[in-house]
This record gives sequence, C-alpha cells and structure tokens, in this order.
Amino acid sequence: MSKHEEADLILKLYELRREDTMRKARDWYFVEFNPESMADYNSAIFSEHSGHLRMVLSYWDMAAALVNHGAISMDLFNDTNSEHIGVFLKVEPLLGEIRATYAPQFLANLEKLIDAQPDGRKRLATARERMKAIRAQMAARRSQATAQS
Repeated sequence: MSKHEEADLILKLYELRREDTMRKARDWYFVEFNPESMADYNSAIFSEHSGHLRMVLSYWDMAAALVNHGAISMDLFNDTNSEHIGVFLKVEPLLGEIRATYAPQFLANLEKLIDAQPDGRKRLATARERMKAIRAQMAARRSQATAQS
C-alpha cells in the first residue's frame, strides 16, 4: 500500500470519529463509562448506552485490524492516534470475563495491536494511572462544588 493510500485511510478514520453519533459515543465512553466489574460492563451493554459502547469498541477494534493486516503502518497509526489506548485500558481488566461470556475474540485486534507496540502494556499501565488521577481530581471537584452549594 502506498503512503498516500495509508494517509487516506488515516484521514478516513479521523473523519469517522468526527461523525455526530460517534462523538456522542466517545464522550459517553470516556466520561461516564468506568467499569470496575463485569456487572458494570453488563449494566452498560444492556442500557440505553449499549449502542455507544458497541460503537466505540468495534470502531477501535476495526482500526486495529487495519494496522494488524498491514493497511496502515503501526508507526503512522501510533503517530496519529492514542485514543485506542484509553479505550482498551477501560475494558482490559475484564477481557477474560467478557470473552467467556460474549465472544472469544472480543477486542482481539486491539489487544494484538497494543501488544505489538514497543512497551505496549507499560504504556497501557501508565495511561491507566493517569486516568485514575484524572477521575480522582474530577470527583474532588464535584465534591467541593457540592459542599459549596
């Protein structure tokens, strides 16, 4: 595949992320979806946000498949994306249970891409700690705002 064709694919992926429903799904996923158990995951998958959850997860697994199959180079993909790390880290602790319950290949492409990156799991762990800190700051601000009102 030519560099021009790869660039077109990256731009197409970006364009798809900008679509209104996808933006809403991504916003919900990153702000509200923080599963700590399989019960939390099931609660989301059987809620009004089921479509949002499935849209975000399937989008990034599809994007990872494009990389894994050589349509987009890993270097170009990683130079232009990081959101897939945040998507994966939220469900990674539940992968075994989700796969056993719903689909043995759940996020297999995304996991393969993470593992193929230099220090992929280390990058994932670092991002997970950053997200925990951000959520703690947000909770503290909400608590402070509630106390002031």
